[in-house]
Amino acid sequence: MTERHQPFPALPEYTDAQRIKRARTAYERLKIRHSCRSFADTPVPREVIEAAILAAGTAPNGANHQPWHFTAVSSPDKKRAIREAAEAAEAEERSFYAGKASDEWLDALAPLGTDADKPFLETAPWLIVCFAQRKGGIEEDGQTQNYYVTESVGIACGLLLATLHDAGLATLTHTPSPMGFLREICGRPEHEKPLMIVVAGHPSPDASVPDHALRKKPLSQIASWL
Repeated sequence: MTERHQPFPALPEYTDAQRIKRARTAYERLKIRHSCRSFADTPVPREVIEAAILAAGTAPNGANHQPWHFTAVSSPDKKRAIREAAEAAEAEERSFYAGKASDEWLDALAPLGTDADKPFLETAPWLIVCFAQRKGGIEEDGQTQNYYVTESVGIACGLLLATLHDAGLATLTHTPSPMGFLREICGRPEHEKPLMIVVAGHPSPDASVPDHALRKKPLSQIASWL
């Protein structure tokens, strides 16, 4: 049976000058997005998070199976449970920082001020737990094979971060290890793999960005023209 098609959506009609201006404006807006590790407990409307997740759900993906699920956590009890369940991972991380990590890795992390203390898991108003669905298909039957799962969810998380930033929120991607406990706390099935927690909210008054994080590779390093 031939699959039905619809006309491609009409895109805005811009001049070349307008396209250049809009692309540069988008870059100027996105280049001030930085990971935030110090959040205020100022509330953020659920509608903002809903819109950001809907934007994430428009990401390109393998076979249109949309192999993702986003659990938005605002309950203080649930956030506390996530923090407490992560303690084992944080203990391992403390051991990592205390002596298991190579000098090279520690030197790479040092300028960013990354350490094992994660108060943002309870302070920030929203934790968005991003799950990759290894099976399920568009009907989420738990059996149909999904394709390009990690790539698809990675793109979706990028759109999620960009939308939250555009809404004027600070964000952080957090990947405790191991992350299996997130399935139980969030009530998700075994065939889903937690990939990251996106922390979202307002930065605290004393939030800062290390100078090292402001260093970005120039266009000449990140692009080639053939």
